[in-house]
Amino acid sequence: MPLPRGATTGFVVERALPRSSLLRVRLRTGRTHQIRVHLEAIGHPVVGDAVYAGRSPGETYGLERQFLHAARLAFDHPVTGARVDVRSPLPEDLAAALAQAERRGGPSTATPRSG
Repeated sequence: MPLPRGATTGFVVERALPRSSLLRVRLRTGRTHQIRVHLEAIGHPVVGDAVYAGRSPGETYGLERQFLHAARLAFDHPVTGARVDVRSPLPEDLAAALAQAERRGGPSTATPRSG
């Protein structure tokens, strides 16, 4: 059985909302479910996360999924060594959920976006 490996996640609050927060999360390691596990561990589970938050994803700001989005992904290409830096705007469903959270509040959970 392999030994457990450490995982480090950093975050800053981008916007405090009535009953949740929009976070910018930076992974220093890359482990399965890292963002979800770390945020739940500090009492701020990801909105729409039925596994770690214990809620049905459809019950939070109208989402059918977790409020997670990779706004930016950057790495060195494994063959060429060239830097790959890709950015993506917030998808419509997450933008609508964020607008709903800003208007009327909602569950007492965090709404992270990785970047």
